[in-house]
Amino acid sequence: MDTDHDWITTPVTADLLRGALDVERTEHGVLPHRLPARARAQSADEQLATAESQTSGVRLAFRTRATAIELDALPTKRSYVGAPPRPDGVYDLIVDGRPAGQSTVTSGNVVTVDMVAGTAEHRTGRPGTVRFAGLPDGAKDVEIWLPHNEITELIALRTDAPVEPAHDPGRKVWLHHGSSISHGSDAASPTGIWPALAAGLGGVELINLGLAGSALLDPFTARALRDTPADFISLKIGINLVNADLMRLRAFGPAVHGFLDTIREGHPTTPLLVVSPILCPIHEDTPGPCAPDFSGLGSGRLRFVALGDPAERASGKLTLGVIRDELSRIVKQRSADDPNLHYLDGRDLYGATDSAELPLPDGLHPDAATHRRIGERFARLAFTGQGPFATTAPGVSA
Repeated sequence: MDTDHDWITTPVTADLLRGALDVERTEHGVLPHRLPARARAQSADEQLATAESQTSGVRLAFRTRATAIELDALPTKRSYVGAPPRPDGVYDLIVDGRPAGQSTVTSGNVVTVDMVAGTAEHRTGRPGTVRFAGLPDGAKDVEIWLPHNEITELIALRTDAPVEPAHDPGRKVWLHHGSSISHGSDAASPTGIWPALAAGLGGVELINLGLAGSALLDPFTARALRDTPADFISLKIGINLVNADLMRLRAFGPAVHGFLDTIREGHPTTPLLVVSPILCPIHEDTPGPCAPDFSGLGSGRLRFVALGDPAERASGKLTLGVIRDELSRIVKQRSADDPNLHYLDGRDLYGATDSAELPLPDGLHPDAATHRRIGERFARLAFTGQGPFATTAPGVSA
């Protein structure tokens, strides 16, 4: 801890957090969750448990005159056997709506995953401290966006002036659910994930239920969406169902209907946008599952490949093309009685021309530049003009 300041310690409580649906007290402090406890109790899947407790879209939000801020945190990082080291998670500081700094915690727990053997080894580490100094004097709104790709236990918040919860900004709330792409895989920082970029351009408050590897039409996720207050809801459906090879076409259609039915129980007239997958060449016409290809690791590049056979579509295996056709059909059918239900083809966010210019580096996930492009396009298509979430959106040009 920096001893050059007269520090005030403020307990981290739910009223200082945005973007979390639950806050768990731990032996170290508090752990934000993006699914409620009831939902977490209904899944034994380690992938989902990791994804929902990674703090994508979660941020501390408070008002203060402080010129210096320290945040003690215990991250849980992931590494993969045979893959290049992953960079430390980034903490983005936003002051009065503008970027004001970045920091990392280099220590923490580490989970080492062997994707070939299907095993994981946990190594316990120490907490670390994020420091921001030299902030302007005077009352200001401060947000600290937590790493989108790490589990982050929050231990202590220290400032050199008192802290109070941020005032309600009066913005509409956008609730989004999707896969690792929405979660932020391969984005450079938490405010650089495409939903955060789109929310900023759209002038809305984001609750991000992008769950890496876990956008699988789970009923408990639908109930979490149903029970979360929101002004706009979007669902990005498809890629995880294909790369997990989870279900066949016969099950997919009814599962989508059931997912939408559950959400409509709590949000009967809320604008609801169903978004099909962005272009992903390996799975456009080839079913899953997908698997890591380690052959390029000599050049520092991990890629994913599709293991299915295109001929298996005839027996009901899912591809992205099949999913887009089915989602379009379902939304068209339901929208006859539900005028607030809308469809967006994900290739309007990232399509063939984009793939030629900005190919997915690992064959599955967009890089930082592509996150920005997707975010800007979503903001324009959803929040402006005749978009389903059209509202006053400073920063978005029609």
